[in-house]
Amino acid sequence: MRGILRGTNIRVGDRPHVVLRVVFGVLFGIAGFLIGREAYANVFALHVTSQWTQIALLVLAPVAGAVVGVAFAPLAQSLFEEQLSLVEDAIERLAPSEIAGGAIGLIVGLVIAFLVKSVLVDFITIGGRTGTYIAIVTYLIVVIFASYLGARVGAKMRILPVPVAAATGSALAKVVDTSVIVDGRIVEIVESGFLEGTLVVPRFVLRELQTIADSSDPLKRTRGRRGLEVLGRLQELSAIEIGEREYDDISSGVDAKLVRFARELGARLLTNDYNLNRVAQLEGIAVLNVNELAGAVKTVVLPGEELRAAIVREGKEPQQGVAYLEDGTMIVVEQGRRLLGETVDVIVTSVLQTVTGRMIFARLKKE
Repeated sequence: MRGILRGTNIRVGDRPHVVLRVVFGVLFGIAGFLIGREAYANVFALHVTSQWTQIALLVLAPVAGAVVGVAFAPLAQSLFEEQLSLVEDAIERLAPSEIAGGAIGLIVGLVIAFLVKSVLVDFITIGGRTGTYIAIVTYLIVVIFASYLGARVGAKMRILPVPVAAATGSALAKVVDTSVIVDGRIVEIVESGFLEGTLVVPRFVLRELQTIADSSDPLKRTRGRRGLEVLGRLQELSAIEIGEREYDDISSGVDAKLVRFARELGARLLTNDYNLNRVAQLEGIAVLNVNELAGAVKTVVLPGEELRAAIVREGKEPQQGVAYLEDGTMIVVEQGRRLLGETVDVIVTSVLQTVTGRMIFARLKKE
């Protein structure tokens, strides 16, 4: 899981940097020395008649080539380290299955390029020296093209699927949606011990939460800040990890990224968003819905039971009062409007289950 979670960017440190500087300096110095010697043998020696001048050029040309090579070494080293950093960042954004598929594709591409090399031997035997140069250049182009194409196709097709649970080291990981963080009930669920495994918060979810917290809308800003406080409490419980995957090819929103991230991680999706719940189920991802959990643990009441409830507001119909159980279940009390603000005993008359939850209808016990 550490390859996807809490990604630690490996960068070239001071010691490797010095080693690379020495290596590039030596390689470019040797290359410049050889080029200078070839330049003397094929250019200078043919146009200079003085013996002393030829001796001087014999010494100075290779030395000058070596100096120029060493001078260009830092530039080549800087370019190499920059490209290496880009490759590292690209690999960190890949799933294990994509890396494995890319490796297989790269090997297949190299094998194909090697087979093409046997055809290029004809250029060597027929074309002489010119044919040899053409064959070498053509072979290098084929190697680069076949390797790149094989790696790209292998990564997209995921030729070698990697069991994500084995790759991550945890089959109980759960990807957390923004709605669950803002909701806040996840803290109590974790503290109660009913939720096992690692909670994974993708980096793009953190950015969305920060955007909400910085919103100009006071309501959104409050929700966002509450979400950040919830993350802080979860971090104190050592229950969360940060997912470092990014999906630049997905521009349709956070929900699509969450679905793909959960699928690649082999994790369950923790949410209370109904639409995201449905989409994830269609994608074959196991979903843990906090609202469904709350509905499953609500107090079960039957007609005829007595309850004690505090009437807190008026109902939609005349003379109705509304109260709530501790779990948030609404109780509609007939003739309860006149007792607004009081705690009374009621008798359950019926229970109605709706798509939004459970609703209890009751009458006053005194009546």
